[in-house]
Amino acid sequence: MAFIKINKEKFFHNLSQFTLKTGSKESIAIVLKDNAYGHGLELMAKLSQEFGLTQAVVRTYDEAQIIKPYFEHILVLGDKAIIDDSCSFTLNSLEDIEKAEKGSKVELKVDTGMHRNGIAIDEIEEAVKCIKEKKLRLVGLMTHNRSADELSSELFWQQKNFKKAVGSVTLNKNIRIHSFNSATSLRLPCNQQDIIRLGLGAYGYSELPTIYNTLELKPVLSLWAKKVATRQLKKGQRVGYGGTFIAPRDMTVSTYDLGYGDGWMRSNSFEPFVTAEGLPLLGRVSMDYVILESTKDEVCIFNDALSAGKQLGTISYEIITQLHGDIKRVII
Repeated sequence: MAFIKINKEKFFHNLSQFTLKTGSKESIAIVLKDNAYGHGLELMAKLSQEFGLTQAVVRTYDEAQIIKPYFEHILVLGDKAIIDDSCSFTLNSLEDIEKAEKGSKVELKVDTGMHRNGIAIDEIEEAVKCIKEKKLRLVGLMTHNRSADELSSELFWQQKNFKKAVGSVTLNKNIRIHSFNSATSLRLPCNQQDIIRLGLGAYGYSELPTIYNTLELKPVLSLWAKKVATRQLKKGQRVGYGGTFIAPRDMTVSTYDLGYGDGWMRSNSFEPFVTAEGLPLLGRVSMDYVILESTKDEVCIFNDALSAGKQLGTISYEIITQLHGDIKRVII
């Protein structure tokens, strides 16, 4: 099967860049949801602990269970709140408050303009009252920015809304305030809130327009495929399903063990994807294989998901998060 290389030095470099902005490692909560954006949940948890991070963010409680040995505190974004000393749980609606287990640690999410999840600002008073009545332990107030990675002023509009929300909640020293994702952390000073939720930036990517002066980030993940078989093609012979590639000359080609079954995009583009080594994929991507004009034992499919995404008409997030969890990941 294809394999993934995780570059530890580049990961630590990216974390160091954000640590310079926050002023401390304790102010970074590494986002490890969705298999650490395709990098490997437990593997990246171990590396994060080795770097010195103490907080993490995941999507589910099952994910939290896997990484508990590596962090002091874990924020769960999408599951019912239960009592767990290591975890706090996001309240995305008034219904979440009703479902929460008495005594559980919770963080109230406020909808400041994204209109996806969160309590409406005019519901905050009711939400806080319900939290007290349910005897939940409110430990955080948070929001999510919808346009931090776009050339617009909406980020400042949302931050202003969040400031209003903070002011409407009776706060104490045990409640932390956070609204910074990677894009926000790249655009603004990071000493304004208690933590940043660092996702894509930790893995080496910024989707911000180039007009912004951002940090120097290095992609951590590279995808590799291994040779399965080599054959000689005569001019005019066709390759793969539908025979969409016709050899323009006599060629030596090889099959490599990567396909859409591994999470690589099949793509309907008429333009072939070109690998990091400058090799175009020949014909259609199969479930388990691609074909390249190469005899190398191993080839690098991509080492920068941002540029790979541009070729395939998508974003870096989709390229890396859809890589199958069974693909072997090795640290270099």
